[in-house]
Amino acid sequence: MKRSWMLISGKRRQVFMLEVKGITVSYYDFHILCDVSLSVDEGQIVAMVGPNGAGKTTLMHAVSGLVHPSSGSMEFLGKRIDELSPPEILEMGLIQVPEGRHLFPDMTVKENLELGAYARRAREKREETLKIVLDVFPILEERRRQLARTLSGGEQQMLAIARALMLRPIFLILDEPSLGLAPQMVLHLFDVVKRVNKEGVTVLLVEQNVRQALALAHKGYVLETGKIILEDEGKRLLENEQVKKAYLGM
Repeated sequence: MKRSWMLISGKRRQVFMLEVKGITVSYYDFHILCDVSLSVDEGQIVAMVGPNGAGKTTLMHAVSGLVHPSSGSMEFLGKRIDELSPPEILEMGLIQVPEGRHLFPDMTVKENLELGAYARRAREKREETLKIVLDVFPILEERRRQLARTLSGGEQQMLAIARALMLRPIFLILDEPSLGLAPQMVLHLFDVVKRVNKEGVTVLLVEQNVRQALALAHKGYVLETGKIILEDEGKRLLENEQVKKAYLGM
């Protein structure tokens, strides 16, 4: 994987594409995340797995600027982002597809996609990007005149990802993309994630389907009760006895 390096006081320091360093996120006096650290190299797929309520979505919201940590720091492309607003982070090329899709249900597929290119970084190349996105998602080309609410659950998830790609991300966060989808559509979804990654987009994947996510990921993290308890290569985590027992029913 590619890494960049910064020269600090005569020494070179490794710079990850995304580096979260010891962040704590609290609501009132309750810690949702406690001293959480992770790193993502350029070109990787990194999976974040764990039980419901572990703090996975809160962590993704922190990275996207939707919530701010009370301590610790976050860097994207070597720049501090923990006090930036969501639009500022978005303009750097870090885009989140939230759980629940959040489409415009009474607008067509094409209109949803075009609205995805509202940011300055994407506006000028909207038509070019639309052609690329429809090539990745041919089903959306067929459905481009349909209202979003008339699509199947899997098609809506594809539209949510495609709309995010209209922003021309270099780093894509996917929060529970397979939630509620049929098994065949889940397999198709993971194929899409793999293709997007091969096209040069780094991916941070929060996913309930532990087996599929870790099999796909270059690296994985297990988050429980607001803390990272395991970190390893994705396929090595699949062989971890703790992961097998807790998440794979083995």
